[in-house]
Amino acid sequence: MVNRYETVFIVTPVLSEDQMKETVEKYKNFLQEHGAEIIYTHNWGMRKLAYPIRKKTTGMYYLIEFNAEGSLIADLEVAYKRDERLLRFLTVSLDKYAVAYNEKKRAAKAAAAEAPVVEEEK
Repeated sequence: MVNRYETVFIVTPVLSEDQMKETVEKYKNFLQEHGAEIIYTHNWGMRKLAYPIRKKTTGMYYLIEFNAEGSLIADLEVAYKRDERLLRFLTVSLDKYAVAYNEKKRAAKAAAAEAPVVEEEK
């Protein structure tokens, strides 16, 4: 059975922008090669960590939302654990309410981006 998942991983901040993109593409390709359908991706950018991880206080956050079989998650997390460029990762299964919330949030963001900016007269 195909479920909707959301995975967030934190990439070490010492990588160049090209290395960061290469890391993200590696996991997007991994998901697609294993039959996952990528719904949404988002680069959250550099964020301060709540506590140091491997002597790093910041990390590059990246989110991928996808549809896949449940058996793929174990393989994905093994690949995450083997990659020394990743500081942390979390993959969660989304229920129908979370899926609806994410779609509503993205639709509102898209509508706000398309709306013309009206300046107030003084």
